[in-house]
Amino acid sequence: MIDSSYFNLSSNNIIKYPIITDKATRLLENNQYSFIVNSSSDKLTIKATIEYLFNVKVTKVTTSHLPRKKKRIGKYVGWKSQYKKAIVTLADGDTINLFAEN
Repeated sequence: MIDSSYFNLSSNNIIKYPIITDKATRLLENNQYSFIVNSSSDKLTIKATIEYLFNVKVTKVTTSHLPRKKKRIGKYVGWKSQYKKAIVTLADGDTINLFAEN
């Protein structure tokens, strides 16, 4: 595991939120989790953050910059902001609980 001094969680939020879509839930069967991350973060920082926050072992990180999309509200047309997605593969036996149980 990488030491927490490698990055500073308070200064920049690396992990914004998890992605909960049909494709992302299908990836959970392969022990892969999808997150929206900061656009300027790299794979090593994402790996260190996931390992530190969830206390798991990350084996692979795949990132992609997704394109801007058009958004129409009535007669007005605008653009949704561009974002970066990370798909994190965990080691066998490790899981992240994304759904809180009451």
